[in-house]
Amino acid sequence: MKILFCGDVVARPGREVVSKLLPGLRRKTRADFVIVNGENAADDGLGLTLPAYRGILDAGADAVTMGNHTFDKPEILPAMDDPHLVRPLNYPARTPGHGFYIREVKGVRVCVLQLLGSLWMKGAGESPFAAADAFIKAHRADYDILIVDFHAEATSEKIAMGYCLDGRAALVVGTHTHVPTADARILPKGTGYITDAGMCGDGNSVIGMTPETAISRFIGVEKRLASADGEGSFCGVLVDADARTGLARGITPVSAGIPLAKKDKV
Repeated sequence: MKILFCGDVVARPGREVVSKLLPGLRRKTRADFVIVNGENAADDGLGLTLPAYRGILDAGADAVTMGNHTFDKPEILPAMDDPHLVRPLNYPARTPGHGFYIREVKGVRVCVLQLLGSLWMKGAGESPFAAADAFIKAHRADYDILIVDFHAEATSEKIAMGYCLDGRAALVVGTHTHVPTADARILPKGTGYITDAGMCGDGNSVIGMTPETAISRFIGVEKRLASADGEGSFCGVLVDADARTGLARGITPVSAGIPLAKKDKV
């Protein structure tokens, strides 16, 4: 079974590139199931609005994951009961919404689980490692394939989670830092892994924000961050999962429209 994961959608450029490219990418990759991280899809790049959520679903997403900006837009609260919308499992008890989603596709039960990192991140009510272990212990009989969106800041924590879940998930994909990493691989026990899938947003930006406002935060003349408004680029990852074993047979980064450096003539 092929599962396409789309990196964090940031503001208007991200929404537009997903609407434009996702249907074709789904056909081209023959993806059976599509997951999109949508926690930055609002116009200002912080949170998710109801129109943005509906637009991502209309573009072909089967599940939409969130992250540390889950509740930045209060208007999303009524949608938190929608099983397609997945917020971090390790949020404090009684947090609205669902931390996982299980759907049967072609006779295969696919589970989407999201965890929030604990290093330099706010909001986690429980260790993501403990939450993952408890979830698998309680629900392993309920799914055939497990996909984990680990929304975390530290690369070390993401890699540690990959090895923690190696042999127990088909894919552990890092989100939140918005920059695609070059370490897509299958771990020793069969789990597909990438530290960050990248983002769907303005490719000429600082993780989706305008360079000017981002730079100001580093030089002591801080301005309010503003979402970039240029042409969108697309980043994600495709995993080929074996329903019999629940592990990965292959993992491939997927990208389109990313600005590349001009090569010197030889």
